[in-house]
Amino acid sequence: MNKKAVVLLSGGLDSATVLAIARSQGYECYALSMAYGQRHAAELSAAANIASSLGAADHKVMSIGLDSIGGSALTDTSIEVPEQLADGIPVTYVPARNTVFLSLALGWAEVLDAQEIFIGVNAVDYSGYPDCRPEFIRAFEQLANLATKAGVEGKAFIIHTPLIDLTKGEIIQQGIKLGLDYSLTVSCYQANEQGEACGSCDSCRLRARGFEEAGIADPTRYCKS
Repeated sequence: MNKKAVVLLSGGLDSATVLAIARSQGYECYALSMAYGQRHAAELSAAANIASSLGAADHKVMSIGLDSIGGSALTDTSIEVPEQLADGIPVTYVPARNTVFLSLALGWAEVLDAQEIFIGVNAVDYSGYPDCRPEFIRAFEQLANLATKAGVEGKAFIIHTPLIDLTKGEIIQQGIKLGLDYSLTVSCYQANEQGEACGSCDSCRLRARGFEEAGIADPTRYCKS
């Protein structure tokens, strides 16, 4: 039987690359996306296309409504998405998002009898989010093995972060080698309903710089206006 893994899939560049990596390593991949009250649903449509393209065994979309607590430019429309770099943790940070996402992935993994979870966090080319750091991942993995029936019974969970030490350019190069079609992905914090990117938010800037560093033509669809 194939080894199983739950892969968190946002629809963006990083998570799509992680799904491609997990598949290349022989995992039967169960993709998990979140409708968490984000500004646009374009990334969820992208996630569905990516999961289908990469042959995920299943693709589940869970609704959790983080917009009900707000506190982020990605979940509260009264907070503008910044188009200039700022010091400190940016307002696009979603409170406890990766903790919540990993917890739900952990629950599904336990039901599936899968001990492997993949997430596309990155500690090199990222926006300064505290829940993208290696120490957070190590702490969550320890929690996972303390707080679950599977963990207590000796079926240890492993949280895989294959992108954590890579630059955006290196991530893209790896995805290209695996045949990933990056035109399917949506990274923009404020993409329109068609999935067209603004080209000016922090995520768009990191993405564009990554394609330039990788020496790969940028397939991103940008808003015309």
